[in-house]
Amino acid sequence: MTMLTTITPSRAAPPARIIPHPTLSKRAKAAIVVRLLINQGADVPLEELPEELQAQLTQQMGAMRVVDRVTLAAVVEEFTEALESIGLSFPGGIAGALEALDGKISGATAARLRKEAGVRAAGDPWKRLRALPLEELQTIVETESTEVAAVLLSKLDVPVAAGLLGKLSGPQARQITYAISLTSEVTPDAVDRIGLSLAAQLDGQKVSAFESDAAARLGAILNSSSTPTRDDVLTGLEESDLELATAVRKAIFTFGNIPARITPRDIPRILRDVDGAALITAMAGAEDAGFAEARDFILENMSGRMADQLREDMAEAGKIKPAETDDAMFAFVSVIRDMEARGELVLIEPDEDEEEDS
Repeated sequence: MTMLTTITPSRAAPPARIIPHPTLSKRAKAAIVVRLLINQGADVPLEELPEELQAQLTQQMGAMRVVDRVTLAAVVEEFTEALESIGLSFPGGIAGALEALDGKISGATAARLRKEAGVRAAGDPWKRLRALPLEELQTIVETESTEVAAVLLSKLDVPVAAGLLGKLSGPQARQITYAISLTSEVTPDAVDRIGLSLAAQLDGQKVSAFESDAAARLGAILNSSSTPTRDDVLTGLEESDLELATAVRKAIFTFGNIPARITPRDIPRILRDVDGAALITAMAGAEDAGFAEARDFILENMSGRMADQLREDMAEAGKIKPAETDDAMFAFVSVIRDMEARGELVLIEPDEDEEEDS
């Protein structure tokens, strides 16, 4: 590839001097390539280079004057050949590697590596901040000072900034927009420090080892526990942490929750997937387990013929052992949970002040 152009001196520049190609240093060649790319309108992200390299490049460009066409063509050809010989490139630095592996390694590992390497080994903190979802940006704006929020809004892409502004309250939005008018005197160093500080706060956020909260995890465990164990644990939890106990009760779904959280029209669909033996055992043992209401709700919302047959089967089953009742009810509830997970069933959300059966 051959590209020809001329870099002309300004009026105040000293007399032109031709630089012969063999004497050019690698730094001078880099300056030539960068100058050519800028002349051609290319977006060269020099801000991602370490500050020392940015300074060296600037100094080198300041020391150069005119490059003849032959030298320019030779430098461009050498640069092109170097690019074509590259088989694979890596991001360079921990920050670049973390960006490349975003979503591929665990959040805990990424947070630890960022902390060990510093907020930025290379790159621009604002690039990372601009990639945040609107909800996270809103959280930052609502917790930072008006001045910092004004700088953040100024660094975002216009559509994102407009969307973020629309999510804020009227008074806060007006304060921030006014503060933006005062940012003309903010130095680049100050903007960079603000970006680094905000990025550091992101890295300082705790990364949970669990995908769900404590209440959901406890609810899942107690769903699979026997009724006596579940009742005992919830009683103890209410004595030590009533708020957590309430949240756990809402996360639990047992046989006794069926009347409150299953719509009548869904009962026939659920029964089609429940094992027949498990259905008879669960229904026959329901009253002794304290779930007579759930049993009656199910009988009332199936066909009359099927309900009559089930009552006969329950009478023939006789006395059911508590452990067998628990196993059968767990199988029944598992069908409901599986249907919910597949999107075939929507549970009714419990009311805030509702006391759920356990």
